[in-house]
Amino acid sequence: MTPPMTTIARGTDTLTRDALTVLQPGFPGTTAPDWLLRRLGEGLASVGLFGRNIASPEQLAALTAQLRTERDDVLVAVDEEGGDVTRLEVRTGSSFPGNHALGAVDDVSLTLEVAAELGRRLAECGVNLNWAPSADVNSNAANPVIGVRSFGADPDLVARHTAAYVTGLQSAGVAACTKHFPGHGDTAVDSHHALPRIDAAPALLSERELTPFRAAIAAGTRAVMSAHILVPALDPARPATLSPRILTTLLRDELGYDGLIVTDGMEMQAVAATYGIERGSVLAIAAGADAICVGGGLADDDTVRRLRDALVTAVRSGDLPEERLADAARRVRELARWTATGQGRTAARGAVVDGRPGRIQPLDGTAVRADVGLIAARRALRLTGDEVFAPLADPPFVASLTPVANIAVGDETPWGVAAELVRLLPGTRTDGFTGADAGHAALAAAGERRIVAVVRDEHRHAWMGAALDVILTARPDTVVVEMGVPQAPPRGALHIATHGAARVCGRAAAEVIATGPHG
Repeated sequence: MTPPMTTIARGTDTLTRDALTVLQPGFPGTTAPDWLLRRLGEGLASVGLFGRNIASPEQLAALTAQLRTERDDVLVAVDEEGGDVTRLEVRTGSSFPGNHALGAVDDVSLTLEVAAELGRRLAECGVNLNWAPSADVNSNAANPVIGVRSFGADPDLVARHTAAYVTGLQSAGVAACTKHFPGHGDTAVDSHHALPRIDAAPALLSERELTPFRAAIAAGTRAVMSAHILVPALDPARPATLSPRILTTLLRDELGYDGLIVTDGMEMQAVAATYGIERGSVLAIAAGADAICVGGGLADDDTVRRLRDALVTAVRSGDLPEERLADAARRVRELARWTATGQGRTAARGAVVDGRPGRIQPLDGTAVRADVGLIAARRALRLTGDEVFAPLADPPFVASLTPVANIAVGDETPWGVAAELVRLLPGTRTDGFTGADAGHAALAAAGERRIVAVVRDEHRHAWMGAALDVILTARPDTVVVEMGVPQAPPRGALHIATHGAARVCGRAAAEVIATGPHG
């Protein structure tokens, strides 16, 4: 039976309702503020959640229920990639490894199972739109913002795992939002801070960047998120989020995508610094976007009012065709209907990829394991070094060589192996080090204890490589754990590449150090 759909009234005209409908704002706190509930009554159809809004699964379920008392078909979105980027477990670290670990295993049935279990947990909490997966091909090893968020550097591998992830997530009734179109992997700039540029020829873009998005579209992704990147071969003037050539001509017309297009956060400097969020939002909708994501850093009623009024004014002045805004609002409502009526669960219930690219087969729902995240993290480990490595009998010193976290990951989420080693080897001591003197400081702090040096993207940080040089010269028996993209040559008595810094990745590595390799 189809549940009743909320009728929006409250005295707002159609144009104003449509302008509110296309916004996906955030908000502060762990309960819905009055202004947000009022806007839901006036036409707002989506809400974005971040780590600041989530304290526990029970609290999150209560929050989403509160939102649905005002609008029963509200889209509740979250940036829950698993791995390094987690909002459900922002203060503890994720129970799921990220994309890079899944790509390292390269078992598409496992990727689907991980996504299905993550989707189940989101759905239990009332979340029905996930700004994931990342379909970016991490072809630039210096990329400061994608890295382990990507399945890898091979377009075909990324494509098959993107399709599996979309299928798994949507089997739980949670809409996937594949990102960051047309591909953020070949960048050396973080779009949170400035405008990245990809200087690749059209043929390379088609073969590399677009291959995973074609797979996502074929798998039925309900949403696609645009990237704030400049791709001169596609549009020399405007970033993808604001480009009709990229969002309408390429994504809609050439790739045949008809679902929801969501922008990346409009407060990110790649757009906001040049256009401002109001003008940027108008240009994005005009270019073909359907929903404006804002709220990672801006989360108040004034922001919602300003964006609503900017869209209304643009329509009335002729800068934004009214039918384009109406079409965008229609797509938002269609996705809300898809989630509210359980169509996603019906369409993809129990699907699994059988291990061959693009092949989908039915799967009994009982096959999804609650501990699949830890299983995947263990399978993702790559061990290099002493083949007769003896597990540590005594508690070590864990030296975490800590880089600055990018904004997408944030600095709230713990990472490393220390917490798990403390559990397995009580008495383990730990400290974090950074900068030119990190190696000498770590040696001094360790004393006579065996050292476990934990790094993250050593290849991107010269100081980190120099610190490891110092540590390994003095203490060649040091165990090195690389929790980023393993591009630097493996070294140490044992080198463990986890392909991500999720809590389960740290646990899997700690188990090897304390008890020996699995199997």
